[in-house]
Amino acid sequence: MGCKQVGVCLGLVLMLALASGWVRAQPAPAAAATPTGTLELAIDTSQAELTPHVAYYHDISGNKDISEIRQHLQRGDFSALPDGSTAFGFQPGAYWFHARLLNRNPLEPRWLLVQNYPLSDHLDVHTVYPDGNVRRHSGGDTLPFDARSIRYRMPNFWLHLPPNEPVDLLLRVQSESSMQVPLAVYTPAAFAEVARDAQFGIGIYYGILLALFVYNLVLWLKLRDASYFWYLFHISAFGLVLFTLNGLGFEYLWPNSTWLADKSVPLSICLAQIGMQQFARYFLELRRRWRFGDRVGLGMIAFFVVLGIASTQLPYRISTPLAAAAVFISIAWIAIEAVVVMLRGYKPARLFLLAWGMFLFGTAMFTAVAFGLLPKNFATAYGVQLGSALEMLLLSIALGYRYAALRNENERIVREAKQQLELKVEQRTSELRNALGQLGDAHARLRESSQRDGLTGLHTRVHFLERFEHLMAQSRSQGQPLSLLMIDLDHFKQINDRHGHLVGDECLRWAAHSIGQSLRAYGALLARFGGEEFVVGLPGMDRHAATTVAENLRQHLCDEPCRSGGHEVVITASIGVYQLDNDPAGSVEAALQHADDALYRAKADGRDCVRAADVDRDTVAVP
Repeated sequence: MGCKQVGVCLGLVLMLALASGWVRAQPAPAAAATPTGTLELAIDTSQAELTPHVAYYHDISGNKDISEIRQHLQRGDFSALPDGSTAFGFQPGAYWFHARLLNRNPLEPRWLLVQNYPLSDHLDVHTVYPDGNVRRHSGGDTLPFDARSIRYRMPNFWLHLPPNEPVDLLLRVQSESSMQVPLAVYTPAAFAEVARDAQFGIGIYYGILLALFVYNLVLWLKLRDASYFWYLFHISAFGLVLFTLNGLGFEYLWPNSTWLADKSVPLSICLAQIGMQQFARYFLELRRRWRFGDRVGLGMIAFFVVLGIASTQLPYRISTPLAAAAVFISIAWIAIEAVVVMLRGYKPARLFLLAWGMFLFGTAMFTAVAFGLLPKNFATAYGVQLGSALEMLLLSIALGYRYAALRNENERIVREAKQQLELKVEQRTSELRNALGQLGDAHARLRESSQRDGLTGLHTRVHFLERFEHLMAQSRSQGQPLSLLMIDLDHFKQINDRHGHLVGDECLRWAAHSIGQSLRAYGALLARFGGEEFVVGLPGMDRHAATTVAENLRQHLCDEPCRSGGHEVVITASIGVYQLDNDPAGSVEAALQHADDALYRAKADGRDCVRAADVDRDTVAVP
């Protein structure tokens, strides 16, 4: 990607950042229309949305009491919700909402008022009755969870609505989070049904997240690929974000900690962004494919780390809008990274961009709602859940498309082969023989190369395990001893640190060659076990003979230093010796463990020595 393209991408990020800041600065617009009047709760009504019937008043100072607000209401200072939206973004002061309720159902005098947004700090509900009596209830996440009328993730209040008597409802909301006040009233039975369905849907969604987590955890434990770890980190932090934003964290994890209820939102957002940025860096291989993008990603990770730490001390009204605004830049930059790497020919970036595009779009919609940029509806409020579900669907479609393409290609090849088979049987047969011969030669060469370590030329660990199984079987059938050596070059990391990895590699090759020369006369099975460790099988040798061979080998390594790049490097080794018994139940893994225990004893005794393992006694020191 050229400089001009990068400039356009950075310009897009800057515009998003400015847009997020502009949205925060704008006050909520006033509407000229008025609410539709009294909400009548008919005898067959079990639930009702208050939005069409709600008027609001913005108390910028946040200091006015109920008597002053009632005066404003009488003067007509309340306005209808702007465009019917209950989302005002991050705003100072307090908002007052008014609705008049008339209950026509004599069998249901008790209703539940629910604010379908769980993160408001202070809520005060005033119910004004015709006789002048006023009842007040308080709620919000600055109070312990048990202070709520019922244990539910959304703030809720019991309302007493006498039949056929108009009741004025005045709700005061003051919060450092986004001002979102979607209100609804329910009969007890209706609310139980709605809550059950909502919890069931949430349970399904978190079940999907849990299945993804377990699946990728198994892959990470098996492959130890860093991208899987950061995906696990991201999906866990992302789940925590949704758990917090849905009010479930306050309900289940910290119901008595109002501090965590306040700080969990910016903290979880920062953790999710750190995981997302790290996963993008590893999946897109940015360090190798786009160093500039990798540095910017690291800078964003550092920013979210600092912001996460600072959010434990900063007021919510500062940390959360800042974190939410930074999400715009973060998700835009990940999209830019994917586009750049894709244009540079990295094909997996296409799948990344397609699968994550809807998820990132859903996240952006959710953040836009927090700033009041978009109205709150089903698509925007649940944009993150919808986006992540579409991500999994797109991945499934991509895999299905790939399988179908491969199947169609195979069918085309077979069809063309059948059409030409009758005309060129002899030619194709000859070519097939040649191809099979070449394939056999290639297979033999590939098998030989796969059994050799690329650096030292020794056999690989996999090949050693296969061959050693045969040695064990042969030893049991012939009643011959069999011993095992585990060799570790002492302080090899210091050689790399002091002389560099090129010298270290040369020393490793030299040591492998020296060990091979020392063992050539014994018919030993030698392999590189991993790193600077080697493993040796000595058929026909008991523990004492194997210990002598090991001591001679150790001395041989010490006698002459490795010369590389003008350096003379003295290499020593610690060696563990173990003689296998003829127990048919014995395994290669158990033998390796005994030899490894002897090796660690040699290391513990100062290194540059040989220690032999005796299963019946402790490890034996070799003088």
